Amino acid sequence: MNLMTLQTKEERRNALIELIQPFKDRAAKHDEEASFPFENFQELKDARYTALTVPKKYGGAGISLSELLSLQQLIAEADGSTALAVGWHMGITRHLGENNVWDEAKYRRFAEDVINTGALINNAASEPATGSPTRGGKPETTATKTEDGWVLNGRKTFTTLAPVLDYIVVSASIEKEDRVGNFLVKSDLSGVRVKETWDSIAMRGTGSHDLILENVPIKKDDLVENLTPGEKPAAGWLLHIPACYLGIARAAQRHAVEFASNYSPNSMEGTISELPNIKQKLGDIELALMESTYFLQAVANEWDASEEEARNRMKPTLGAVKLSVVNKAVEAVDLAMRVAGARSLSRQNPLQRYYRDVRAGLHNPPMDDMTIMQLADKSLREMK
Repeated sequence: MNLMTLQTKEERRNALIELIQPFKDRAAKHDEEASFPFENFQELKDARYTALTVPKKYGGAGISLSELLSLQQLIAEADGSTALAVGWHMGITRHLGENNVWDEAKYRRFAEDVINTGALINNAASEPATGSPTRGGKPETTATKTEDGWVLNGRKTFTTLAPVLDYIVVSASIEKEDRVGNFLVKSDLSGVRVKETWDSIAMRGTGSHDLILENVPIKKDDLVENLTPGEKPAAGWLLHIPACYLGIARAAQRHAVEFASNYSPNSMEGTISELPNIKQKLGDIELALMESTYFLQAVANEWDASEEEARNRMKPTLGAVKLSVVNKAVEAVDLAMRVAGARSLSRQNPLQRYYRDVRAGLHNPPMDDMTIMQLADKSLREMK
């Protein structure tokens, strides 16, 4: 299967549905063991899924944001950890190519590697002392200028995809200069290692370990971006996050509907799906997920149709989508567990995994409190 050779959204969607069927069977095992789903990523790479967001001018498929979110949701329905992890690669690859963030020749070489070998990329920005990079903390990871380039030292946390990354964009403070930069690091360089620290009870298969950098030598042109303090531009690609959690909630909904449609206690004729209190819960789930689907896709379509100036005005809206979709997904999974009752707490029941995984979305960027402040500022500006 080669998704790059398919011509339509429908063809890619149907092919992906077939591809990810084994992900569902593996998800429980990887969750139980907190192991990384290497086989899932190899199959995604073999199918050229990871090249779909490379822009067409660099040889990729250049799929729209709207299509990306739809595909990411499908993967999340099968395995939330795999979806969230690959979503970072997919979004960053699209963002870099679409916005000419790097030198063009450097991005072209990266894009060719993605297309030809399935190379994977992610940012490494979080640190023990700074917390989420969205809060504005200055990296304690340092970049020291040398005659030949730079030397990096530091430790990054929450480095999702760590076991399989080929490229890592590392944020670091430049010594003796009051500036911060993003540096492109190949994972096979000397001094780069992964410390397996990921012990979360949610999204256990993302491989979000610590990245250790010890005197890592890189070239001068590996400083790929100078970061300026202050507000960051709108980032539509981050909508892969709510798309993931919406997919998890859809999986929980499916389980709840199947359970209600088949469970028939001997105290009644028929199944519990006929009970008003069960119908109320199932209806509430459908309403929440219907609202989320329309909100997410409408904003993605707006992003796809907009130019840079209009996109930069969408930042509060993008945050609102993440806040709304993730919180509704949490509510939907909770309702699904109420439908299944005590059985939902069994380790053999996928609902307990969906419940743990979906709550991780509350801690992905942007944070709810920051989004609410942005929405307040938006309303104040518009009222004036």
